[in-house]
Amino acid sequence: MQRLYAFLRRHPTGVDCCWAVVLLGLSALEFGIGGGTGGRERILAVPVILALCTVVALRRRMPEKMLLLAIGAGVVQLLGGVEPCAADFAMLVVTYTVAAQGERGASRLALGCSLVAAGLGELRWPSEGTAGGWVQRLSVVIVLTVPFVLAWVLGDSIRTRRAYFRQLEERAARLEREREAQSKVAVAAERARIARELHDVVAHNVSVMVVQADGAAYVMDAAPEQARQALATISGTGRQALAEMRRLLGVLRTDAEDGGTYVPQPDVEQIGDLVEQVRKAGLAVDYTVEGTPRPLPSGVELTAYRIVQEALTNTRKHGGAGAGASVRLVYFDDGLGLLVEDDGRGAAHELYEDGGADGAGHGMIGMRERVGMVGGTLDAGPRPGGGFRISALLPLRPAS
Repeated sequence: MQRLYAFLRRHPTGVDCCWAVVLLGLSALEFGIGGGTGGRERILAVPVILALCTVVALRRRMPEKMLLLAIGAGVVQLLGGVEPCAADFAMLVVTYTVAAQGERGASRLALGCSLVAAGLGELRWPSEGTAGGWVQRLSVVIVLTVPFVLAWVLGDSIRTRRAYFRQLEERAARLEREREAQSKVAVAAERARIARELHDVVAHNVSVMVVQADGAAYVMDAAPEQARQALATISGTGRQALAEMRRLLGVLRTDAEDGGTYVPQPDVEQIGDLVEQVRKAGLAVDYTVEGTPRPLPSGVELTAYRIVQEALTNTRKHGGAGAGASVRLVYFDDGLGLLVEDDGRGAAHELYEDGGADGAGHGMIGMRERVGMVGGTLDAGPRPGGGFRISALLPLRPAS
């Protein structure tokens, strides 16, 4: 039964054609049996019946055109004196169809014709037993008009319901597109955050390890004690890198299987340890703190630590031999100021201005992204007297 119903829904025009054939047969049978119609009326009845059956067959494909065809057939029927027959049922069907899926103008035209069709028919062919009483004739007109009005009201309600469902479907599709877009944005933001964390952890610690390894190889024979200290620094830096990697991976896990404790995110208080680590790696760093230290939002503290870490890493990479750096932290009432300067060779223009080239400059991109996330400002560029300078202002309140 479901297959038959699905087949009929897929072929609506075929179903309408079947009903048109049935209507044609009933009309032909009616005119064949009836004897009250003259020869001229019988001749006119043929195109009228064919037109009305065509209206039923093609009502869904061309509702507006079929309405005009039905009106034309009705006019010919009135003027030619063709008595009402079974084919006139097509007028009721096309009224419903145009109200349900036709244009608004055609729907109003169908309603207007429905209101006057019964009255014109009663005037042209008075009902038996009502010739002498207008009240009876008016009652017949009203009774005959009601089905047309009900057909139009039913079709218009179907139109409203379909429009409502279309709006629901469009809204659901729009919400789905917005949800997918938000998911893509969230994924992109998370990937950028992971990239920043990986870069900050790997770049800094590996840079320290490379410098110490080069130093150990250089003094291996001449100063074994210094070589052992360099190897110890490499070992400690590697452990620190692994600890931070475990913290990052722990954040990414959706379910902690072992329930282990991960290293907390670095904060402003650990900048001193970071500076000391860099000093042991051979870079002279002057570290000063101004103002009254106090707890800051975790995002601001992590951003400050990463900026100092990346700035000192860049000094080791691009400053050259003998370069020194200074780190200055200033606690304001409404924020935290950072100033990191060095007296080295500086960095190429594309590394701090254009966002990197050929895989370089990602540290500056990460710094700008971090500062932007907390609503701060960042300025990076060469110093007038040589070297490089990075300054940042991190507000205590996030950007609205």
